[in-house]
Amino acid sequence: WRLDFSARSAGSALEWLTAPVAGALTAIVGYLFHEWGHLAAARATGSVVRLPERASEIFLFNFHSDRNDARQFLTMSMGGFIASAVSVVFLLAVLPLHTLAGKIALALVALGVFATAVLELPPFFAVMRGGPLPRGTAYVGDDTRTA
Repeated sequence: WRLDFSARSAGSALEWLTAPVAGALTAIVGYLFHEWGHLAAARATGSVVRLPERASEIFLFNFHSDRNDARQFLTMSMGGFIASAVSVVFLLAVLPLHTLAGKIALALVALGVFATAVLELPPFFAVMRGGPLPRGTAYVGDDTRTA
């Protein structure tokens, strides 16, 4: 953000390079904050999770659907939702929305919120209505090593 500010202050074409980087990194931090919210809530309820073996894995952790109950799943889900809400409010308060970097960051964060709504809300509501815990992607079973 400092480099982006410097590029804007100088009226440099460098802004076209720094703005996408600043915006994308801001969105990545928002994603990690969302995931840490899930993990903190999972740990708070004593959930069994599988931590990644490599830094290249996309998920910060996997939730163990066979060893956790619906209460743990719902709490774990809410942790991510709350973290996202807090980060969106924070970013709306501090992002320089009049800048290209701020607009890119806001667009990518909005895309992340949309992805959360599409991918995470349906299983959350299904479990809340008494359905089974999800399996696949971020949700692992007994055949997977856990932490």
